Amino acid sequence: MCGIVGYIGNREATPLIVEGLKKLEYRGYDSAGVAVINSDNKLQIAKAKGRLANLEKELEIDGLSGVIGIGHTRWATHGVPSKLNSHPHLNTKKTIAVVHNGIIENYMELRKFLRENGYEFITDTDTEVIPNLIDFYYNGDLVEAVTEATKKLRGGYAFGVISVDEPDKLVAVRKDCPLIVGLKEGGNFIASDIPAVLNETRDVYFIEDDEIVVLTKDSVKILTEDGKEVNRDVYHVTWNADAAEKGGYDHFMLKEIFEQPKVTRDTMTSRIALGEDITLDKINLTTEQLKSFSKIYIVACGTAYHAGLIGKYAIEKLAKIPVEVDIASEFRYRDPLINEKTLLIVISQSGETADTLAAMRLAKKKGARVIAVTNVVGSTVSREADDVFYTWAGPEIAVASTKAYTTQLVAMYIIALYLAQHMKTISNSEIEELKKALIELPEKEEEILKNAEKIKKHAEKVSKENDVFYLGRGFDYAVAMEGSLKLKEISYIHSEAYAGGELKHGPIALIEDGTVVIALASQESLFEKMVSNIKEVKTRGAYVISVAMEGKTAIEDTSDEVIYLPRVNPVLAPIATVIPLQLLSYYIAIIKGCDVDKPRNLAKSVTVE
Repeated sequence: MCGIVGYIGNREATPLIVEGLKKLEYRGYDSAGVAVINSDNKLQIAKAKGRLANLEKELEIDGLSGVIGIGHTRWATHGVPSKLNSHPHLNTKKTIAVVHNGIIENYMELRKFLRENGYEFITDTDTEVIPNLIDFYYNGDLVEAVTEATKKLRGGYAFGVISVDEPDKLVAVRKDCPLIVGLKEGGNFIASDIPAVLNETRDVYFIEDDEIVVLTKDSVKILTEDGKEVNRDVYHVTWNADAAEKGGYDHFMLKEIFEQPKVTRDTMTSRIALGEDITLDKINLTTEQLKSFSKIYIVACGTAYHAGLIGKYAIEKLAKIPVEVDIASEFRYRDPLINEKTLLIVISQSGETADTLAAMRLAKKKGARVIAVTNVVGSTVSREADDVFYTWAGPEIAVASTKAYTTQLVAMYIIALYLAQHMKTISNSEIEELKKALIELPEKEEEILKNAEKIKKHAEKVSKENDVFYLGRGFDYAVAMEGSLKLKEISYIHSEAYAGGELKHGPIALIEDGTVVIALASQESLFEKMVSNIKEVKTRGAYVISVAMEGKTAIEDTSDEVIYLPRVNPVLAPIATVIPLQLLSYYIAIIKGCDVDKPRNLAKSVTVE
C-alpha cells in the first residue's frame, strides 16, 4: 500500500522520484504527488488523482525544479481519492512537506490539539497532522522536531519529511511500515521498496522500527528514537531490474504465471535432493525441539492464507502434527492459546503484511517459535522471525499473486517433509517418492502452460457471468478458494468456493439454469464423491467446467467442459491444479477489459490493518 520515494543529491529530484514511483505502481494507488524545494528555497507541489500519467501531465504544465524532494502514490484510507487528499501534505505555514504510508490512529485527537494551537486543516487525511505536529515542535532542529512528533503518534507508519528551514536534509521514520535507503555517490534515496531505487543503486539499508534516518547528499545517518547512531550493514541487491520488466508478455501477471516452473525449481534448489536429508537453509530445529511442539499455527492473509490451508493438510497428513490455520487479522484478537510448545508459521509474500507482523509479534511475546515463509530478503518478517524460509519467486509485480503462491506451496510441502523426516511419521521410501514427485513438478507445470490456449477458450463463457461457484474436496477445496479469489480480484466477477460435501447444506439453493460451476477433481480418493457433487449441480442446470487428472474421463459424463492435468501425486496436486484457474481468471479479465496488473481498490502489500 502506498509508495514513498525521496531523493537528495546533486541531480534534479523530480524525474528520479517519478521514475521510482513508477516502480512502485504494483503496490496499488489512486493518486500521486511530488514536492521539491527549489533554488529559491520554496516548496513546490504537484498532485493528481488517478495514475502517474496524470501527475506527469501536471508536471509538464507546472515543472518542479530542485535537488531535494519527496514523492508518493496514495491508496486512500482517510478521505476519498482526490487531488486535495493526495500527498505530499504541508503544515499550515507551508514550510514542511510530508509523504506518509500507514495510518495515524490518534489523528482526530491530534487535530483537536493542533487546532487549539492555531493550526488549520484542509484535507480529510490523517497524514496532515504530521507536518503540523513537526512544526509545533520545531525549534531550529528538524531531526529533534520529527523525533518529538513521533512520540505523539499512534499507529503504523513510514514517512519522509523535507523543510525549507533545512533544505540540505531529508528525514524519514519507520514504524511497522517498510522503508529502505538507497545509497549512491552524489545523492541518496528513501523508498518503500527496493525496485524504486534499483535503476540508480544496488546498495541499500533496511530501516528498522522506531528508527529515524537523516539523509544529506553525501551522508546517511540512522538514529534510534533516543538519538543514538546505529551502525547498519549495507545490503547489496543481486537480482536484476530486468526481472521486474514484462519480458515480452502483455502483462506482468501472465509473465509471472509462465515463470512458475522456474520459481518452483528455484525454491527447491539446495533444499531437496534424492537420497539426501531435506535442509531448510539456516533453520536448525532439532528432533527434540520438534517433538516438544504440541501444536502448529499457520497464520497469513489472502492468497498466503490459502497456501497455509494446503500447508495444514500436508503437515497433518505427512507429519501427523495438529495444525490450525488462521487469518492473521482474526488470530491476534481471539486470544489464541500459545506458549513455548507452539510453533508458528507465518506466510507473507512481501514480509511486510501488517496483520501478519502483528500476529507474529503476539506469538513471540507468548513464547512461540516462529518460522517465516517470505519472498523478500531483509523484510521485517524475515528479520523478526526466529527462522526464515525464503521462497525464491523473484519480484512479483502484478497485484494478484500467482508465482509467489506457488512457491509458498512448495515451501509448505518441504517444511511438511522436513517435519515428517525428523518425526519419522512416514517411511523413508514415502519421503523419497514425494521428493521425486516434487522435483518432477516443474515439467508438469510446463505441460499445463503449453495448453494455455485451450484454457483460454473457456473464458468467453465465464466472462459474461455475474456469479461463479467453485467446488472442491480436501486439497481441492483449498485450491478452489484461491481460484475464486483470483477471479474476484482481477475480473470483479462475484465468486464463492464451497466444499463439495457442503452443497446440500445450503449453497445448492443458489444453483439455477446456466449457473457456472468450476469443479476440481484432482484427488483420487475423493474422485467419485466429487463426481456425485457435480451431478447434483448439473441436475439443477449448472454449466460445469471440471479440472481433473488425465485418464479420469468418467468426469466428462457430468461436465460440459473438462480441463485435464498431467498426472501428479495427489498430495502435490494443488501446484498443478491452480495454474488453469490462474489462466482462466487472467483471460476472463482481459475479455472484460480490466486492468489485470493493477485491479481496482487493491494493493500488493497491505501494510496497514
